[in-house]
Formats: sequence, structure tokens, C-alpha cells
Amino acid sequence: MQVFEVGGAVRDALLGLPVHDRDWVVVGASPQALMDAGYLAVGRDFPVFLHPQTREEYALARTERKTAPGYHGFAFHAAPEVTLEEDLARRDLTVNAIARSESGELVDPFGGQRDLQARVLRHVTEAFREDPVRILRLARFAARFPDFSVAPETQTLMRAMVAEGEVDALVAERVWQELARGLMAARPSRMLEVLRDCGALTRLLPEVDRLWGVPQRAEYHPEVDTGAHLLLVLDMAARLQAPLTVRFACLVHDLGKGTTPPEDWPRHIGHEGRSVRLLQGLAQRLRVPVDCRELAEVVAREHGNIHRSGEFGAAALVRLLERCDAFRKPARFDEVLLACECDARGRGGLSESAYPQRARLLAALAAAQSVDTSRVSAEALAQGAKGQAIGERIHAARVTAVDAAGL
Repeated sequence: MQVFEVGGAVRDALLGLPVHDRDWVVVGASPQALMDAGYLAVGRDFPVFLHPQTREEYALARTERKTAPGYHGFAFHAAPEVTLEEDLARRDLTVNAIARSESGELVDPFGGQRDLQARVLRHVTEAFREDPVRILRLARFAARFPDFSVAPETQTLMRAMVAEGEVDALVAERVWQELARGLMAARPSRMLEVLRDCGALTRLLPEVDRLWGVPQRAEYHPEVDTGAHLLLVLDMAARLQAPLTVRFACLVHDLGKGTTPPEDWPRHIGHEGRSVRLLQGLAQRLRVPVDCRELAEVVAREHGNIHRSGEFGAAALVRLLERCDAFRKPARFDEVLLACECDARGRGGLSESAYPQRARLLAALAAAQSVDTSRVSAEALAQGAKGQAIGERIHAARVTAVDAAGL
């Protein structure tokens, strides 16, 4: 029995990056041999075991055979006679198909070290085409390693996979999982560029793909193209270390512009409402988590008003805070403002611009929150007010507080 460290841990170590999770492959052993040694079997589809002390995953060397379309259409074969090279051959990219022996020797039958040095993402074998998730994984890796290019032959292969309909068989949960990880990478724009280049973006996120080729008003958007703007916004979100909720909101904040009739370009009147409807459909299709969806809806609906809020008086500011549900969910409102800052700074030549709207609106919220709503309610009740009338009293008190703050 031989044990090898494999996959991302080896890759990251060779790149000089921190290694957080380690995976191991076992050659020349049976499931029973590992269980006799104290390993815990956890794999449902193929033999994976947890080490009795470290709890790291150890998988028996295996081969796989395509049996049906999509991600789940595989039959696996794990046996003592399966070699390390056979196991590495089924992996997605050459940079992920490097193994390290217990003595520290590297086993690299497919040129992964060469591609690491050349900064190239390249498929290992034609077996890549059998698993459409690998397109998403490669796009995610491109976002994590933005200085890596995609090998031309791998681009050609991915385009063929899309044309053959493999991408259409992906399950929603796996698409969201890979999309979310790509959004949280160093340069999320690279993920969209790779998916768009091979045609997968229009199959997975048609609402997003429609943004390219749609012009905006140059006085507000020097980059003009809506798709180009989206890439800048996503990378600004990464630069500002925004959480996933904010990054998803950035991804879908302008979807409605993709449905503006060409005769109405470059103005996009009413795109906010269209954006909300489109992102709701997208979120339902991909089973996007509720916190991501709800934040995105607020950003899509209100980002224009938030950008213009520097012109608002106290009454308009309070109405905006109420529409954003800022009094009940102040932490979410802060994320709404961060997404809007990403939108404002994600424009050609404006990445270093200040965004005073964020500080002003947070100050307005603090001023409005200083109102003792219990006291205002009690006074209103004592004067015979009920229901909506009490709410109006609270609203008026908040307007007065914001006005007094001199914002």
C-alpha cells in the first residue's frame, strides 16, 4: 500500500501558497484493508475514508467511466491494481494532477509543474469533456489565479462540450456552489470571461450574458458597455473584500439593462424593476440562498436612488431608509451600501473615486435610530392615534431627527 498527497494541496504548495486542506490517494489497497487499519468509510459513490487521527480524506485510487449525461453520470472502479497514473489521468487540470509521495518525491505524468511555471490551465486528457462541472471549476480557478491563461486546446474542448449540451445537464446546486466560490475569488471577472468565451455563460446565466453589447450613457459610464461595467464592479467587490451576499448583488444589479429595447439605448428607464424580476427567476433556478437573494433585490431596486441620495432632503432620506428596511436590518443595509459603492467605483477611470453617499446614509440612519419610537408610540396612543397614524408619527419624528443632524 502506498499513500500520495494529491490535488490542490500539492499545487498550492508548489505555488508558495498556504495549504488548508489536504487530500490523499491510496494505491494498492482495498476498502477492507483501510477499515482494518482504523479508517472510517464515508464515501457513498466511491471509496473515501477518514484518517483515524487527522480526519483527512483518503481515497482509493480509481478510474471512472461516463455512463450518462451530466455530473452524476459516472461509474467508478477502485481496486488495488489501479495505478497512481490512472488515478491522476481522470483529474481535471494538469496543475491538479501532481502527486507527492510520503518521501516527498513529486509524481507528475501530465506536465503539471510545467504548466504551473507557464501559468496555464490545461485539461489532462479528453476525459475532461465527460464532466461539465469541470468547465465551472476551470472558470473558478481562472478567477482565483488571474495571471493564468486557458490553453487554446482546452478552450476549444470547452466550446465543444457546450455545443454538445453537456452544460445543460448540470444541477442547480453544483452551479451555485462553483459560481459562489468563483465570486469570492481574487478576480471574479475572469470567471465570467472564461464562461462567456466558451459559450457556457449564455446557457447558465443568460440574464447576465445579455449585458454585453448593451451601451450605457457615457457621462455616467465611461466604459459604456454594460458587460464591461459588470466586470469592473465584480472586481471592485473583490478589492473591497465584500462578502458573498454583496458580490452576488453586484452580479445581478443591472440585469434589467439587458432587456432594454435597442431603440431606448443608452437610457435604461425602468431597468431597476426589470432587474428585480430577472434576478428572482435566476435565484429560483439556481436555488440561491435567501440572504443573497434578498440583499440583491434591495440593491437592484434602490441603487439608483442611493447614488442620487446626495441630493435628497431629510424626508426623502428617511423614505429611502424605510424602503431598504434599514431600521429592522441595519447590518444588511450596510451591505447594500457597500454593493452600491462597488457599482459606483466599478466604472472606467473611477475606481479611486470617493463614495460619500455611504457615509451620509449611515449617518442619516444613526440619526433616525436615535428616535425613541416607544415614547412616540405611547404619546400617539395617548392622543387617540391608531395603526397607520402611529407609523406616520414615528416617520415624522425620524425626519425631524435627520433634519436636525444637518445632513
